[in-house]
Amino acid sequence: MIEVVSIDTPSLGDRSYLTTDGEVAVVVDPQRDLDRVMRLVEERQLRLSHVLETHVHNDYVTGGFALAQHTGATYVLNADDDVAFDHHGVTDGDELRTGGLILRVVHTPGHTPTHLSYALHDVSGKAIGVFTGGSMLFGSIGRTDLVDAAMTETLSRSQFRSVRRLAAILPDEVEVHPTHGFGSHCAATQTTRSASTIGAERTDNPALVADDEGTFIRALLSGLHPYPTYYAHMAPFNRSGPRAFEPVLPAPLDVPAIVAAVRAGSWVLDLRDRRAYGNSHLLGTLNAELRNDLPTYVGWLVPFDAAMVLLGDDRDDIAEAQRMLARIGYERLAGQAAVTELDWDGHELERSLRVARFADLDDTAADERTVLDVRDEWEWDSGHHPDAFHVPFHQLADRVGEIPPGRPVWVYCATGARATLAASVLERAGHQGVLVDDFCLPGDVPGKAAAAAKAS
Repeated sequence: MIEVVSIDTPSLGDRSYLTTDGEVAVVVDPQRDLDRVMRLVEERQLRLSHVLETHVHNDYVTGGFALAQHTGATYVLNADDDVAFDHHGVTDGDELRTGGLILRVVHTPGHTPTHLSYALHDVSGKAIGVFTGGSMLFGSIGRTDLVDAAMTETLSRSQFRSVRRLAAILPDEVEVHPTHGFGSHCAATQTTRSASTIGAERTDNPALVADDEGTFIRALLSGLHPYPTYYAHMAPFNRSGPRAFEPVLPAPLDVPAIVAAVRAGSWVLDLRDRRAYGNSHLLGTLNAELRNDLPTYVGWLVPFDAAMVLLGDDRDDIAEAQRMLARIGYERLAGQAAVTELDWDGHELERSLRVARFADLDDTAADERTVLDVRDEWEWDSGHHPDAFHVPFHQLADRVGEIPPGRPVWVYCATGARATLAASVLERAGHQGVLVDDFCLPGDVPGKAAAAAKAS
C-alpha cells in the first residue's frame, strides 16, 4: 500500500512529503533540517531512493541537495534548471520507477518557468496523488511574480494552463499535495483546507473556475501582496547546493557582551513574549517573538548577511529560533543567551515598553501622541485609525526617519506581532514607542472611530 506522509513547516506555511510503498521512499521538496525526514526514514526502516524538487524555491533553503548527498539518493530536478551541482535532470513525460512507486513528470510552468509536478501512480498504473509544488494549491495557485517582473504576465498565463492541464490528465479522486498555500507568501492566496483532490479543485480553484484566461490573470495580479525581502536570496542559494542545517548553538554571551553587540549596531533579537519584553529589556534589542511568523518578519527586516544575537527565555527557545531562521538562510549567529541567566536590572540600557489597547489610545489627546499603522497597503486601505501615519512594517527600517519626533509613537498592526517588532525598531532609532497590543482585522476602523462608524 502506498502512503504519503506530510512533513509540515508551519513557520513558513509549507509542506514537504515522503511517499513510500513500505520499503522504498521518495521525498519531495524537503527543508534543510533533515532530521525530521531522516527520523521517518529510520523509524520505518525505509530505503530513500529519490529526492525530488518541484522547483528552485523562493521562500526557503532546500534540503534536497544535502539529503541526497547524505543518503545516496538520486537528486531530481528539471533538466533545464541552472544549478551548480550534478543531478538527475528530467523533462515533461519522463517516468521514475522505484519499488512500487511510479512518478510521472509533468511540466507545469507558472510559479517558475521550469516548475514540475509529479503524478504518483501504483504499479498497476492507477493515479493516486500528485505533488504540485507551487502550481495547483488548495483552492489557490502559486504566485507568478517572484522570478522576474518582466515575466509575470507570461508566467501567469502559463500557470492558468498548467493547472488546467493537471485537471485534464488526472481523475477526480487523485489527491493533491502542494508545497505552498499554508501561510507561505509563495501562494497567491491562502487556504483553510488541509486536504484536497483534483475533483474538489474543480469547484473553487481560480484557474479552473475562471471564465477565461484574461479574467484569471486580472484577478491573480490584483490580489498579490508584498513578499519578504529575503526571497531575493533564496533561488541563488538553492542553485548553489546548500548544506544541511547544523543545530549547534554559538557560545553564550553575558550582559557586557550583549551590550557591546548592541552598541556596535548588531541585530540582537529578543525572542520573548511582548509583555515580558515590555517589562524589561535592553535598549537596542528588537522584540522578535518566537512564533510561527518569526522567519517571515526577520527575513523582511534584518539584512540577509547580517550577524545576529538571539536572546530567549531558555536555550530550547533559542534552538527553535535558530532552526526557523536557518530554513531561510539566516545562519550567522554571533552569540546567544538565556535571559533567565542574565541580570541587567539597573543597567543604563535597561528599558520598559508601554503596552496599551486602542481604548487607551483614544483616551490620549491627539497632540500628545503619534499613531503609526504598520500593516500592509491592502490592510490600510480596508480601514485605519483616523489619526494614523502609515508605514508598512517591511519598510519601517528604511523609513523610520519619516516618523515625527518629540511625541510617543503608538504603533499598531493586525494582532500586535508586527507592532511589537516595530515598536522596538522605533525605540532603537530614538523614539518612545507604545505598543498597541490589540486586534485590527481587515475592514476595521480601530478604537472609538470604529464604534462611531458602526453607529452611523
